[in-house]
Amino acid sequence: MAEKGVSSAAGGFIQKYSDVFIAVAIITIVIMMIIPLPTMLLDLLLCLNITLALVVVMVAIYNVEALDFSVFPSLLLLTTLFRLALNVSSTRLILLEGYAGEVITAFGNFVVGGNAVVGFIVFCILVVIQFIVITRGAERVAEVSARFTLDAMPGKQMSIDADLNQGAITDAEARRRREKIQREADFYGAMDGASKFVKGDAVAAIIIIIINITGGFVIGMVQRNLTVLQSLQNYTLLTVGEGLVNQIPALMISTATGLIVTRAASESDLGHDLVSQIFRNPRIFFITSGVLLFFAIVPGLPGIPFFCLSLLSGFVGYNLKKTAQAAEEAVTDEKQDKQKEEITKPENIISLLQVDPMELEIGYSLIPLVDTGQGGDLLERIVMIRRQCALELGLVVPTIRIRDNIQIKPNAYIIKLKGIEIAKGELLLDHFLAMNSGTVFEEMQGIETTEPAFGLPALWITEEQREQAELNGYTVVDAVSVLATHLTEVIKSHADEILGRQETQNLIDNLKKTNQSLVDEVIPDLMNVGEVQKVLANLLRERVSIRDMGTILEVLADYSRATKDTEVLTEYVRHALARQITQQNIQNNLLPCITLDPAIENRIGGAVQRTDRGSYVSLDPDTMQKLLAALQTELAKLTNMGYQPIVLTSPAVRLYFRKLVERSIQGIIVLSHAEIEQSVEIQILGVVKI
Repeated sequence: MAEKGVSSAAGGFIQKYSDVFIAVAIITIVIMMIIPLPTMLLDLLLCLNITLALVVVMVAIYNVEALDFSVFPSLLLLTTLFRLALNVSSTRLILLEGYAGEVITAFGNFVVGGNAVVGFIVFCILVVIQFIVITRGAERVAEVSARFTLDAMPGKQMSIDADLNQGAITDAEARRRREKIQREADFYGAMDGASKFVKGDAVAAIIIIIINITGGFVIGMVQRNLTVLQSLQNYTLLTVGEGLVNQIPALMISTATGLIVTRAASESDLGHDLVSQIFRNPRIFFITSGVLLFFAIVPGLPGIPFFCLSLLSGFVGYNLKKTAQAAEEAVTDEKQDKQKEEITKPENIISLLQVDPMELEIGYSLIPLVDTGQGGDLLERIVMIRRQCALELGLVVPTIRIRDNIQIKPNAYIIKLKGIEIAKGELLLDHFLAMNSGTVFEEMQGIETTEPAFGLPALWITEEQREQAELNGYTVVDAVSVLATHLTEVIKSHADEILGRQETQNLIDNLKKTNQSLVDEVIPDLMNVGEVQKVLANLLRERVSIRDMGTILEVLADYSRATKDTEVLTEYVRHALARQITQQNIQNNLLPCITLDPAIENRIGGAVQRTDRGSYVSLDPDTMQKLLAALQTELAKLTNMGYQPIVLTSPAVRLYFRKLVERSIQGIIVLSHAEIEQSVEIQILGVVKI
């Protein structure tokens, strides 16, 4: 514990005065070039140089990202300056005394065996490796990395802004990413310049060794009275030893430079990545083993080395395969254990409570509609249906889950809303549905059925009959189109049930991106999300598009201060959407419709009962029966003429008349005079009277 306390205190002291240490170190390095150093101190500094190089290489190897060692460009300059200072100091001692300490002498004698020629050649090879291979490559990689990092900055900034706008990241995370991008650009730019130091160091080493050999040769013969061979041998060995002592750390620093600038994005250190990526496929080593074995038996080639390496490669491949099989078995066992745990977990029951917003169950004969391998395009049709509903109704339909169900008829399908069946039908995949649109002049033979979307009588006919049916005036569609049309109509008919509070919140959030002030004014001060959802559901119930959310919220902002009745607010919104409602129902700028007798309107208005739970109309059964009979008679005349069943009323009774008849007469459209544009001509084709 005491040792730990001392070490942490020392670390804190160094961290506190790190700026002072760096300043003193730089000044000391400069002084080393001027003041002669004793040989013992020079030996210590040369060993320190090698130690620093080893530490830098280890840090580069264990880096995960280049920015983890962002101080490297400055460190590269300091180590280069330190190495040059050692060059100057050792050169001074070699030329003055003919001796530069034990380290240089050991490298000159022991490393190259006392042979000056061999030492000079080894030194030249090290310089070539450093200067031509590593330094030049690292310099080029740093230059390209700096260029591409700068070019990619605008795109990365836009990506960060997009994630921030979508709420995928926080402001703090966005700020951190921007700072990282800026640091990357600065780092690679600095590395591009710092690599020039290493290049210059290699050039300086060559010049220094030439000066040392030449100067030492002259000094040895002139001042020390040595023979030519003695002078050349002594000073060449010292110069080569000094060059090796300094170039080996320089080579390690250059290697660290290359490691840092060539390090790709990863989540592990270099050693882990090398092992995991090289030894991941046993087949590679089996193939390598076979090739090496072939080389071993080829006449003229050394068989023993190739055979040994072939055995080694095969052994590695075998172990990798065995390890992979064991890992697969472990994963399989783990999956089985998890499945057993999931079955017995109480939480597994909770997952059964999840209800899909919409489902489509199909019999096994209809599976080809979904299988793209068999040409099925139902999934693409559903995507188009969702796009169509978004454009026509302003409603984002949730994902429709498709399941096969062997418990229903093979050709049947069921449409479910929140787990409850709301529609169904049957299809014949190898047939076409022929519908009589009123223009058929000659009937055909086929399998009689009912068109599921609109309940029209139809026939299933074969492909050979299709052309003749179209000539006879039938409307002919394929089976998948029948299902798509039925699904579209079901969605439109139940759009008010599909729209929940979460879907409403999503629509509000989307509007907030472009009109935040409007949203902030309405929600939550004037209305909550649930009240807005009720207004939108009332509109969708009568197939009025809610795509223009801006106009809808503008109206709610104006009138929600006066009333909180969502039905009354819906009427105000309908008045504001008059142009849209008009365009949905007119034909050639003409609105054919029927209207109510003023006496009926007065009676309905007088029968309105208002309670805390809403308003309703209370008519006696006899009056109600007569009203429905008269209404059906007039609507029949309208539909027989080919027009939509539209009833035009005054704004005061539109809502209550709609409530009164919507359950008895399906598909009726009730409009008020306030919802019709003045430029449209209203053609009244009947009046409902009692």
